[in-house]
Amino acid sequence: MLWNIIDAIQQANIWALASALGSVVVILLICLPVHESAHAFAAYKLGDPTAKLQGRLTLNPFKHLDPIGSLLILLCGFGYARPVPVNMLNFRHRKRDMALTALAGPMSNFLMAVIFTFLEVLFVYLIPIQGHIRLLIILFLNYAAYINVSLAIFNLIPVPPFDGSRILGYFVSDRVYYTIMRYERQIFLVVLLLLATGFLSGPLANATNAVSNGLYALFSLPFRGFLS
Repeated sequence: MLWNIIDAIQQANIWALASALGSVVVILLICLPVHESAHAFAAYKLGDPTAKLQGRLTLNPFKHLDPIGSLLILLCGFGYARPVPVNMLNFRHRKRDMALTALAGPMSNFLMAVIFTFLEVLFVYLIPIQGHIRLLIILFLNYAAYINVSLAIFNLIPVPPFDGSRILGYFVSDRVYYTIMRYERQIFLVVLLLLATGFLSGPLANATNAVSNGLYALFSLPFRGFLS
């Protein structure tokens, strides 16, 4: 992410710079707050008011952002927000409701990706704005959709501390789950190392590209058929 900004500055490309900075704004002020508040909302609806009582059932980004996680987003393009507090003891069906609460975050990102992709297709095929403004809007919507798909897939990794590990907990025994969670910190460090070296970031990028391109193709299909 930081290299995209530096590269745009060096090339004096104001539109690339605006798109790169816009992507950071999208992540920090929209994607992460929606993701975390989705966790809080799901937990609240399933019987756990912990996040709501701590002021986390809100779209205010300053209630959710973590300084180190935000810095990682700026430097590396991936990062994290402050985890939403959840008390499983308040759930009626603990494993199921914990899995649903965890799933709410990635699903909110996927829903935002659908919305941004649909808007992008509308601008590409129907909105009669021309010139650099049109390009900037399309790039912004494309970045926003891509980032949300990336966050959804990233958080579905089935190891702690990602949401996927809580979803995995529904399908495995308590003994297996708690054994995995015992090594949460070590597993997280390994995942960061795999991301930094490209062993994990490559497959994640391929998956993100496949889903993003699939969404765009799906929404643009009616327009291509009509305009061809």
